[in-house]
Amino acid sequence: MGNHTRMAKSFTIEPDLDRYISSTKGRRSASERVNEMLKRTMQQELYEKLEVEARAFYAETGSMERKEARAFQATAIRAVMRG
Repeated sequence: MGNHTRMAKSFTIEPDLDRYISSTKGRRSASERVNEMLKRTMQQELYEKLEVEARAFYAETGSMERKEARAFQATAIRAVMRG
């Protein structure tokens, strides 16, 4: 786990979560298992946030690209009609 300073905190855990932690902790302590699960959750939330940001970014970019593509098509059609 590394040499990180740990702080003792007190949280209330629902019975079904406590049972799950106990059944999945293996040789680790319950605290180590909870910390592992919280780190995974933090990472998952970060990925979800980045995915939302990426969708928003590409939606804006896609909109601009569509406008440019329509302008190009309109110009090409006019050129063909004159031609």
